[in-house]
Order: sequence, then structure tokens, then C-alpha cells
Amino acid sequence: MNPDLGLRVLSSVMDWDDDKAHDQFQRLRLMATLKYDGYRDFEAGVRFTESLASWLQQFDSDQREAAYEFIMTRLVYIGPSEMEKLVGQFYANFVHPELLTAVAKQMDTPRHTLLANEEARERIGRLRRRTLFLGLSDGARVDYIRHQNVGLITNEQVVGSTQLDRAKWEDLLDELRGDLKDDDATFRAVYLIDDFAATGTSFFRLADGKAKGKLSKFATSVQEAQDVLEARIFEDDYQVFIHHYVGTAKARKELADRLDAGKGALAKAGLPPNISTTYGLWLPESLPLDADNPADGAFLALANEYYDDSITSRHTAVGGTADMKLGYGGCALPLILDHNTPNNSMPLLWAETAGSAPADGKDAVPAMRPLFRRRQRHI
Repeated sequence: MNPDLGLRVLSSVMDWDDDKAHDQFQRLRLMATLKYDGYRDFEAGVRFTESLASWLQQFDSDQREAAYEFIMTRLVYIGPSEMEKLVGQFYANFVHPELLTAVAKQMDTPRHTLLANEEARERIGRLRRRTLFLGLSDGARVDYIRHQNVGLITNEQVVGSTQLDRAKWEDLLDELRGDLKDDDATFRAVYLIDDFAATGTSFFRLADGKAKGKLSKFATSVQEAQDVLEARIFEDDYQVFIHHYVGTAKARKELADRLDAGKGALAKAGLPPNISTTYGLWLPESLPLDADNPADGAFLALANEYYDDSITSRHTAVGGTADMKLGYGGCALPLILDHNTPNNSMPLLWAETAGSAPADGKDAVPAMRPLFRRRQRHI
């Protein structure tokens, strides 16, 4: 749709007079150009303004202003430029300091003197080569990690998955031993990388006393490969670093608590005790919508009224809530990532359902229209 036509349609939907339309068009053009038009999962030919006009039409006319104000004042959108900066800072802000700390401890030397010491630089290089970087999803941007760190990290250290087969583990180990000219070399650390954590349950949780989630699957992959290869891939008590480019306050606290409570289950899964969590960006505790915040009340009422329970599943139940009115885990986030909307965000932003007519004494269920359509993935 022509952008100007999209704005006129939106003006009609909102019943704006000319002055209001002129003021809002300036804001919308700026926001759409700088951010929202780049959302990757808009349908072909659709951009933000058209999507917004369509989305607003699902509400009664007297409810649309509250929905529009929510988008204009509460929505947080992390675009590709922001995410690329977080990816670009990953090595310098998190990996390199850990290498310096490890070598300083080995040599009993102050960190600030290491780079002037030839032996220390050599040790840093060897420890860096003995570090693996594994992506947990496409959002880990492992291709960008490679690109940003040419000459520091080799292609053979960076893999876009944690569930590797025997042949891949064998190849990684062979490349390591060839580069270090050491037939017994093993990896000493691994970074498990993802774009976003809102609850951390998909990464690690306990179910009936057993470890579940991506961390457990990584451990299983390592253990199975070592059994087949009859060789160690990692040294004893290797380090596991869990890095998310963006994390909520809820994820920071609850994931750390679960890892601490699950040390026994993690040990049974073959994981070391040295597991650390880091985040490139911490979202503020005040970000989620809150029923006690008068500014959020109107949109929360819409989220309750325009809700189709068909978006719940056995996967969403893992989040610990009876429904998805506030998103997975009850996170109530007003957050959009440019490559996909998290299911922890308010479903009114991303859910798409058919709804249903009244039947068997049940009320009609409204069809949910997405503003930022989400590609569904299992938890």
C-alpha cells in the first residue's frame, strides 16, 4: 500500500481531524522510517502504518485511542542496528575480560600488564582458541560474531547450534588439536549464546528433578559424542557462559536462581559447576505492564477483552501461568525484536487467531489480529 494512502486509512480509522492527523502523521512517518517498517515478519507489501490501521480496527471505536497511545508511548522496539551493536560488543565486553582474568590468575600477574607480556599474549591466544561459541537460535547472529572478530576467533570455533552430531564434535576437536599442535587438547570454555531471555525457562528448568531445556540438550549432545569418540571434548570443570544479548529483570534473577537450585541435576547431566550468566543489555524492571500503573490499565483491559485462549498449548504451560493474556510466563512485555516478536510480549501485539462464534453456552471468542506478526517456535 502507498504510505500516504495508509496514513489516510489510519486517520479514518481513528477519526482524526486535520490538525490531529497532521501532527500524528509526522510522528508515524518518523517512527516507521527509523524502526518499524524494518520488521521482518510483515507480510509482503505491508508496512507498519497499514498493519497499525488493520490492527486498530479490531477494537471498538472508543477503545482505539487507548490502543494507539500504548503503541506510541509504551512500545519498545529493538531494531537491527541496536542488536548488531550488542553482538559487536560481545567479545570485547565479555569474552576478552574473562581471558585476561584467567591468564592473570595462571601467571599471578596484574591484568593491566598482560598485553605487554609476550608469554601472556600467547597464553591468551591459546585460551581463546580453546573456547567454543555456540548459538542457541538464529537470533544468536553467529555469522556476525565471526565477521566482527576476524583474526581473533576462527570459523571452527563458532557454530550455530548446540545439538551437534558426533561428526561435528569430532571435526571441532580435530581442528583445535591441529591449530594448537597438541593431540590431547580439549576445550576449556563454551559460550551458549542467544538473543533474548524473558524467563529463562526455555534455557533451563527442573521437571521432576531432571534438567530440561537448551542447556540440558547441550549436555546430552556432549556426553553422547564423548561416549562414541571415547575422548574428552572439554577439560574437567570447564566453564559454561550463558550469554543473552537482551534480558529482562525476571530472567536475570530467576534463571540464576534455577541454576543454583539445579546444581545437582546439572551435575548428573554432566555439566560443570562453573556456569555464569551475562547480558549485553538489561531491560529495566519497570518495563512490564502493571495493573497498579494507571497508565497501563486501559491496554490491560483490552488484552483481557480481546483474548483467544486457543493460543495456549502444552508449551506455553511451561511458563507457569493458566493463560496467555500477559504472554508467556506472565511477563507482560511491550517489546518487539525486529526479527520476531517474543511470545513473552503482550499477545495482543503478535497473536493471530480465527476466533469463534457462540456455541454450547459459551461466549463468542474474538479473532486476534497481530500488529507485529510472530513466527511461532516451540518453547
